[in-house]
Amino acid sequence: MERAVRAAEQALIEYEIAVETFRVEVENFSRLHHQKLGPMYARLDELEAQIAEAQAERTGDPEDVRKAHEARARVMPMPGVEELFHGWMDSEGLFPEAAAMLTDQPVRPPQRVRPSTEARKLYRELARKAHPDLAQDEDERKRRDEFITRVNAAYARGDAELLRELAEEWAAGPAPVEWKPSRSEELYARLEWLSQRKEMLTFIAGELEESAIGAMLKLAPDDPDRLLEEIAEQLLTQVGERETQLAELIG
Repeated sequence: MERAVRAAEQALIEYEIAVETFRVEVENFSRLHHQKLGPMYARLDELEAQIAEAQAERTGDPEDVRKAHEARARVMPMPGVEELFHGWMDSEGLFPEAAAMLTDQPVRPPQRVRPSTEARKLYRELARKAHPDLAQDEDERKRRDEFITRVNAAYARGDAELLRELAEEWAAGPAPVEWKPSRSEELYARLEWLSQRKEMLTFIAGELEESAIGAMLKLAPDDPDRLLEEIAEQLLTQVGERETQLAELIG
């Protein structure tokens, strides 16, 4: 039973690492998509409005006038809460940039959707060593929780240098309490808790995969950063087409 619990703990940690790395990619892709491509989408909306207005002025048709009003209304929509607090809120209340400020770390937005190979390796090693589920008492769990929060914030920004510093800090810290055999009832309870946590992580993973951004990432699992470049190229082409169409209407 003790071996079964240890194996289940390690399997859960590996699964949680996989879910967390995917969550970081989804949130980074969403932020970078907005930062890099937002101006292009805004330009397309403006061109669509100008085209609709030019068409309405040319024909005077009430239906064309209605479409023009609708297109113009889409150009400057009333911002929602997420837009107003863009860069500060995620599924747990804070984006990594805000979490960094609260932990006295440099505030720096992600530069890439997927952190570098070195950052991913460092993150996985730290998560395996310092994961809160390995704690044997409440004080140890609190220490690990606080440390992993800093690790997650560094990883979300792809900060390999900070992750190296955190690895050194963990290695120099107090030795973790060794795992001690428990009574059978406690082991059964532990297995049940691990099973429930696995179900929760499976639900979270499913929501991430089924989200719009998650679906987009599935289109380029090996190079999500390249996907942003491809979308940008498509948007530039659409902008060019709309500019030509507008020039023809008002020419």
